[in-house]
Amino acid sequence: MQNGQSTIGEYLLKKLRDYGVDHIFGIPGDYVVQFFDLIEKGPIQHIGTTREDTAGFAADAYARIKGMGAACVTYGVGGLSMINAVTAAYAEKSPLVVISGSPGIEECREGALLHHKGRDFYTQQRIYDEITVASALLDDPFTAFNEIDRVLDAVYWQKRPGYIELPRDMVSIQGQVYQRPSTDGHPSDPETLNAALANAIGFINQSENPIILAGADLHRFGYQNKLLRLTEEKQIPVVTTLLGKSVMPEAHPIYLGIYGGGMSRDEVSMLVETSDCVII
Repeated sequence: MQNGQSTIGEYLLKKLRDYGVDHIFGIPGDYVVQFFDLIEKGPIQHIGTTREDTAGFAADAYARIKGMGAACVTYGVGGLSMINAVTAAYAEKSPLVVISGSPGIEECREGALLHHKGRDFYTQQRIYDEITVASALLDDPFTAFNEIDRVLDAVYWQKRPGYIELPRDMVSIQGQVYQRPSTDGHPSDPETLNAALANAIGFINQSENPIILAGADLHRFGYQNKLLRLTEEKQIPVVTTLLGKSVMPEAHPIYLGIYGGGMSRDEVSMLVETSDCVII
């Protein structure tokens, strides 16, 4: 903290805490050592791993339980080693934040000959553009806070990975104060929502053998208790997708098992495929 204003590194850690991140997985490296110094001094606990991909998978699991997970690695050898874990998190809707150190802004401008660089200094970010819902390079103190909030906001709402690249000479630079809450700007359309609800309720009420097919989104948004209350009140049986497994207590008498098309048990397939109202 300088003159009462956060540095870019401090602001990033503060925002992660705001989203409930109390642990960060990863391996230090020379491009990110300054940021790891901040982590060691702050309230977020660093969990060291033996490999960067291990950090990615651990943070993915943490995200599924806590609502958001974070991994911090160095540039090149660290960030590129996590691609498999991050791609899997994208496919399975897991809100994982990847923080990678990178060469300094001046080093990039001067074209310094540095280790772990791909085709150019921005190769790693372009790769992450393909496997995340949002990415940011924090190369400007006037936009860094906005960019941090933009990425974390996208991860929070879409429940998929995001990528933040932090040049090593920007960690201790003061940023510009952000003006609006990071989770603002997602209003619902009441008219459309009410029409959709009315149609769904009418369809369910006129059905004779409805069934709920519960997916992974219920896990990611923390709606397990709402699902349980709905099924118990309305006595609608539940099956889950493979990724949605355990979203419903598996010993519950109204839970029937996993539905996965031709891979399902015959009795489960019959219940789903002969239902006149599948609530997905």
